Amino acid sequence: MLTKLEAARKSFQNEVKAATILNDVEQIKIKYLGRKGIVADFMKLIPALPGEQRATFGHQINNFKNEVAEVLEDCTRKLSLVSAPQVKKELFDITLPGKQIHSGRKHPLTQTIEEIKEVFARLGFDVAYGPEVELEYYNFDALNIPADHPSRTDFDTFYIKNDVLLRSQTSTVQIRIMEKQKPPVRIIAPGRVYRPDTVDARHSFMFHQVEGLLVDEGVSFADLKGVLSQFIKTYFGQDIRMRLRPSFFPFTEPSAEVDISCSICGGKGCGVCSYSGWVEILGAGMVDPNVFKAVHYDAEKYTGFAFGMGVERVTMLKYGIDDIRLFYENNMRFLSQF
Repeated sequence: MLTKLEAARKSFQNEVKAATILNDVEQIKIKYLGRKGIVADFMKLIPALPGEQRATFGHQINNFKNEVAEVLEDCTRKLSLVSAPQVKKELFDITLPGKQIHSGRKHPLTQTIEEIKEVFARLGFDVAYGPEVELEYYNFDALNIPADHPSRTDFDTFYIKNDVLLRSQTSTVQIRIMEKQKPPVRIIAPGRVYRPDTVDARHSFMFHQVEGLLVDEGVSFADLKGVLSQFIKTYFGQDIRMRLRPSFFPFTEPSAEVDISCSICGGKGCGVCSYSGWVEILGAGMVDPNVFKAVHYDAEKYTGFAFGMGVERVTMLKYGIDDIRLFYENNMRFLSQF
């Protein structure tokens, strides 16, 4: 048996010396170390040997196996160094066009937020940010939202614990700014907000808002209309018309829903605008005196207006996007259009 093993060793050494390319080494490896290779065949013979010979023969087979593996590894390394320049030379074709490097771009929602910030910066507004994990006081109480309001239930707000929640609006930033700063105040507050809505083509449990606030002496509803009109015409185009409809919000009085003429059909009526020619874009109004009371502003001296818009909504209207989920799926075919 040992004679056969020695013959296999000599045969292996001769075959390794004759190997000139990596494929030769791979074939030798399969022949000797494969599942049906020579070493495996020798291992199958051990149970048939007398007890006193099994250990000796098994030790010899292991030595042979280790020797084969070590020699083949060394041979592979040497042939790789020799053949690498030749392989590289054969694969490189200078007549081929160069590889295109795809540059990244900003997400469409980021682009929209930056456009909104730019418009309001020209109107004298600063940008303010606040925490996404908020206290119930800033999200509801200070904004004059009563304790029995539906938005304060678990069905409409993500509560972390009793009075801590994920903010459902960036209006919380307005309160924090007014607590620290005396009028005049002129800010917009962009950021993520969270509501436990069922995800569909129009809703998401996380989305983006931009809230605005202006407080000073003598601020009127006419100022609100002028600022919003300037924003809408700058962002959507000069041909877009705007209208205000009376509405109600706990933190503004009087309040209005702001509609724009449908950018898809030009106001003629289509499926996007429910054939009315108008699309709701944001809510706005004059700041309620109770909000001023919460931040210790003199409501007899100061007035102000506030507004809030969904970033996804204005982006969808501008570009004719019909499904909000497209913003979050990381589909490069969709995102590369912007």
